[in-house]
Amino acid sequence: MAILPILKFPDPVLKEPARKVQRFSSELSARVDDLLETMRAMPGGVGIAAPQVGWTERVVIADVSQHKKGSRQENHGLLVLVNPEVLAMGGSQIIREGCMSVPDYTANVRRAQWVLVDALDRNGEQVIIESTGFEAVVLQHEMDHLDGLLFLDRVTSLKTDLFRRKGCV
Repeated sequence: MAILPILKFPDPVLKEPARKVQRFSSELSARVDDLLETMRAMPGGVGIAAPQVGWTERVVIADVSQHKKGSRQENHGLLVLVNPEVLAMGGSQIIREGCMSVPDYTANVRRAQWVLVDALDRNGEQVIIESTGFEAVVLQHEMDHLDGLLFLDRVTSLKTDLFRRKGCV
């Protein structure tokens, strides 16, 4: 396993839609392990999408169970989702988001309060996840990466809703 470098905005790979995974193999499993290790090595890392490390296939990982916002509510623990699709969503919330690929900023972003996601696990078996709260936000954020979207693309007003992180020049 390896910790991979995170691509930073404005790297053009971050704006490319990712391709569907076609083959489930030991290579895919090894890449998933690298992605997981990379996410866990990042402070506060609760999710990562394959395009963030330059791997342009539709794979996301999320685990909010150890984060203060995720541990206070029901969650699914570690999720490895291949070719995920949102089947349904509802509600609305505004939440402050950050991203490993946009390390100097956070922003207020409107997201659904719950999502129903259809995906495959790392072995190619179908999983359907109903997620709420912080976990739902993380899933939406990571799935946006698969479509070439960053949280910056969801900010209503860059003037009032975008914030420079403390300690950034």
